[in-house]
Amino acid sequence: MGLKVAVVGGGSTYTPELVQGIADRTTSLPVDELVLYDIDPDRLAIVGGLAERILRRQGWPGRLVVSTDRTDAIDGAAFVLVQLRVGGQAARLTDETLPHRFGCIGQETTGPGGFAKALRTVPVVLDLAEEVGRRSAPDAWIVDFTNPVGIVSQALLDAGHRAIGLCNVAIGFQRRLAVRFGVTPDRVALEHVGLNHLTWIRAVLVDGVDRLPGLLADDAEATGLAEDVDSPVELLRALGAIPSYYLHYYYATAEVLAEQLAGGTRAEDVMAIERELLDLYRDPTLDRKPALLEERGGAFYSEAAAQLIASLHAGTGDVQVVDIRNDGAIPDLPDRAVVEIPARIDREGAHPLPLAPLAPEIRGLVQAAKAYEELAVTAATTGDQRVALLALVANPLVPDFHAAEGLLEAILERNVGYLPRFAGS
Repeated sequence: MGLKVAVVGGGSTYTPELVQGIADRTTSLPVDELVLYDIDPDRLAIVGGLAERILRRQGWPGRLVVSTDRTDAIDGAAFVLVQLRVGGQAARLTDETLPHRFGCIGQETTGPGGFAKALRTVPVVLDLAEEVGRRSAPDAWIVDFTNPVGIVSQALLDAGHRAIGLCNVAIGFQRRLAVRFGVTPDRVALEHVGLNHLTWIRAVLVDGVDRLPGLLADDAEATGLAEDVDSPVELLRALGAIPSYYLHYYYATAEVLAEQLAGGTRAEDVMAIERELLDLYRDPTLDRKPALLEERGGAFYSEAAAQLIASLHAGTGDVQVVDIRNDGAIPDLPDRAVVEIPARIDREGAHPLPLAPLAPEIRGLVQAAKAYEELAVTAATTGDQRVALLALVANPLVPDFHAAEGLLEAILERNVGYLPRFAGS
């Protein structure tokens, strides 16, 4: 029996990547209706047109629907994939520049920029989840790619929704390391631990043998890994692990801030790439995802998404890295905390694999960031300004209380149209 899959934010320039992943899995993922939903009809028409051509070229047997009606889009869906951006790239530009006024880095998922995005995003996703519960198929899954994934997933699970968060960082590492070792990706398993955008790879298992110590001991290999994550090779060797790229915001904060103040923003780069992508997507002869899409970010995004929903549907029992409740997997964190770790995937969901305790140099940062995330969820769902202030105080990338005060005032002022819960505060 086929499936209905709904994509919320279907007008995203990422969507052709996702469509390709679904089209490549007609056997393991028998989708008979794919709905692209978006509030922007113009973008949806452009992206939907390319999606139609991609699917037609591959002889995909299902039905593609584009819709601006959320209720119709999710009605009866077995999987609802969420990839929305509240406020669009304009809000992202604010998230990446406003923190500079207070001596903080500007980034869309970490630090005060990520906090602003969480305040805008969590209420919208929770509202969507309520409708999924009313309208979608029984036991439908919400798969969230919307950043900040860890905070959004925490909010969804705290509210009792059937949801799993997903990021492309782990699968990106797995694919690159498979190439390095000349093996297929299924032969590479990562001990990937931490929180979304705050993770470390503690082991690289190739056919069950940990090859990470050898990688770190080899000057050329270690240097390549360090360049991949924008961190000093000495740091990787000291940690005995590969930190994710996002950790350079924590390990080299002053350096990153200086670079940001001296140059442009990622938001501006993405805006330019998106304009060019949409121009390409308008071409009626284009029937495959263009190479430029790789510069948009999100490498292996389609692989991670399609693989996860295929495994949830078929109950394959394979291991994937996802954002789920800890449930004892990492001894240093509460059971209810959402973490990003390997889990076994079946029809009942994602079951975390047990992990060794975190080393002290990792544990402290993870626990501090998790405390911030908990406060961010509460602030986003209640509109409590005191809790919002405490969230910023707890954020490891906010230097002090005075910066937190100024940041909160500025964030609320700049995002007033997106934060109705804070209207009376």
